[in-house]
Amino acid sequence: MQDRVGWQDLRLVLAIGTSGTLAGAARELGIDHSTAFRRLGALEAKLGVRLFDRARDGYAPTPAGEAMVATAGRMDAEIADLERLLAGQDLRPSGTVRVTTTDTLIGLLTPAFATFRRSFPEIVLEVVVTNAFLTLTRRDADVAIRPAATAPEMLVGRRVATIATAVYGVGNAETTVDLDDPGAYAWVGPDDSLAHLGFAKWLRARVPPERVTYRSNTLLGLLAAVRAGLGLAMLPCFLADPDPPLRRIGPLMPEMETGLWLLTHPDLRKVARVRAFLHFMAEEIGCSRPLLEGHTPAAAPPAPV
Repeated sequence: MQDRVGWQDLRLVLAIGTSGTLAGAARELGIDHSTAFRRLGALEAKLGVRLFDRARDGYAPTPAGEAMVATAGRMDAEIADLERLLAGQDLRPSGTVRVTTTDTLIGLLTPAFATFRRSFPEIVLEVVVTNAFLTLTRRDADVAIRPAATAPEMLVGRRVATIATAVYGVGNAETTVDLDDPGAYAWVGPDDSLAHLGFAKWLRARVPPERVTYRSNTLLGLLAAVRAGLGLAMLPCFLADPDPPLRRIGPLMPEMETGLWLLTHPDLRKVARVRAFLHFMAEEIGCSRPLLEGHTPAAAPPAPV
């Protein structure tokens, strides 16, 4: 019985097969590279078969490795299903709720998180700030609070607000900008990693490339660039309106707006702690709808003396 392949062995093989490198697998499992190397060597010795071919560009599974990776993947999915099922048996508003949101929203949401903790002291929040969409189906997170056009497949939730967008710059009330001729101004824009954004598409269609004089891979980076006077940018109103140096230029741009969603996995929506969090946050975010939907523009900064 001691020679059987254990779950830790399968997790190691799955991590190597998924990442393609021993270093990536070690990071995912929270172990050091040498430990991962020894464990793989011991497993291959126990099985009497090589699971991965080593190459300069990473680890490629052998036929035996492919079979083991596939089995490990199925078991990982079944364990995730079991965790969701067991979590669903919890009827008390206590335990941990793991939440994922974006860097742009964390400033707006954290005060609401603090209020939630005061209302539900037995619920611990773990907040993962990332612009990547975590896989809630594998329990990377229990709840996602994210901008999206629609709710992704396999998730359930509600659209709690609309995120409005407008063009922003710095300057005084006398500064004029003609958005009918956007190529007459310097712009800060998204880099290639954000090429899917509506703002990036708008820039490509209406502004000569040489007039986009600064790029960033985050909206917070664009906000900071506009604040520094590097150019104009299209920004979410909830980010830019409270920023005193910035002023809104022109009307809201309906074609750029998107939804703000509270999302979870169907197996978790009846869990007491998740249900309590979703209900609470829907009400809290509702209080911020005027800001999110662009109805509270910041006053223009005073003209320089």
